Amino acid sequence: MEIQAKRKEESMKSILYDIIVDVSWAQISQKYFGKSRSWLSQKMTGINGNGVATEFTPEEKETLRGALCDLAERIRTCAAQI
Repeated sequence: MEIQAKRKEESMKSILYDIIVDVSWAQISQKYFGKSRSWLSQKMTGINGNGVATEFTPEEKETLRGALCDLAERIRTCAAQI
């Protein structure tokens, strides 16, 4: 229970820390959300452009999860061809 509560408090940016510099977030934002890079950045940090707290909706979290899974599969496919 304590781990779940702690994870809920983490920003998306901290959850994705391991891959953050290796992924083109601008491409993910445009391709999967139809939004700007700054929109995704604000969602990931949890603060919008006006300094107000923001977070991903459940639907946006599912879209992000799907985008990362799609990217992972595309990377695996390319790696298998080497």
